[in-house]
Amino acid sequence: MSPYPRPRWLVTGASGMLGRELTSLLLRRGAAVTALGRGALDITDGVAVRAALARHRPAVVVNCAAWTAVDAAESEPSRAMAVNGDGPRHLAGACRTLDAVLLQLSTDYVFAGSAARPYREDDPTAPRTVYGCTKRAGERAVLSTLPEAGYVVRTAWLYGAGGPNFVAKMIRLEAEQDTVRVVDDQHGQPTWTADLAGRLAALGSAALAGAAPAGVYHATNTGSTTWYGLARETFRLLGADPDRVRPTTSRALARPATRPGYSVLDQPRWREAGMEPLRDWRAALAEAFPPLCGAVGRSAVPRR
Repeated sequence: MSPYPRPRWLVTGASGMLGRELTSLLLRRGAAVTALGRGALDITDGVAVRAALARHRPAVVVNCAAWTAVDAAESEPSRAMAVNGDGPRHLAGACRTLDAVLLQLSTDYVFAGSAARPYREDDPTAPRTVYGCTKRAGERAVLSTLPEAGYVVRTAWLYGAGGPNFVAKMIRLEAEQDTVRVVDDQHGQPTWTADLAGRLAALGSAALAGAAPAGVYHATNTGSTTWYGLARETFRLLGADPDRVRPTTSRALARPATRPGYSVLDQPRWREAGMEPLRDWRAALAEAFPPLCGAVGRSAVPRR
């Protein structure tokens, strides 16, 4: 039996898109939650991390804090590593002192992005960007410090109503431009923050109950597409002509950090925790669409 009859959750990065979604979900479920945004807790400050966890004494910590500026990381590697590598290390050390569970969010960028099949949780990592290297450093810090209570949850292509994201951008551009060019040579899995938040809540509870083995889990909506395919589906849900989305290549839209060409994630480990993988990305996007449209001031009713 868990020593925490009503376990307290602590969410770092709580002012971000996923952090807000998770905090809201936990509160709706009646959980005791401490939500700390960057202004309340800088995870790069080890002293502050230890003090915060000692004060709040959580049973589960979910680290949603991250440096997510993929291109900027190429020119500011030290700052990115401080957040993505050192921050999780500080949290893991504090969790070890408290015997707390730590859920660390990670990314598909830890892989090379050149596979011919979906990446499994135990496949070798080989990041090709500074961002991916810093996220892998955070993974390793958590798994080595908390071998029995550390959970790395890799996700990808997040969108939601609580922050800037690709789907919201496409909703805006549909109203502003006749055509939109989107890359069609990057394959991945669009993932709704609400679905991911639900899975994080379930994983944290299962971890406390001893029902989920520690280690790496992949958590994306299933199926796969390209950014071009996601843009076309967004236009379709708006009632707009998907052919207004035109395909282009990564080379044509070159950016400082290389994007993975193929980073689809397989998810067999969920069954070890008594759970199924998340639902198909199309079903999730259809349900997410009304709040997404509302967040950018658009109607979710298809236009005639």
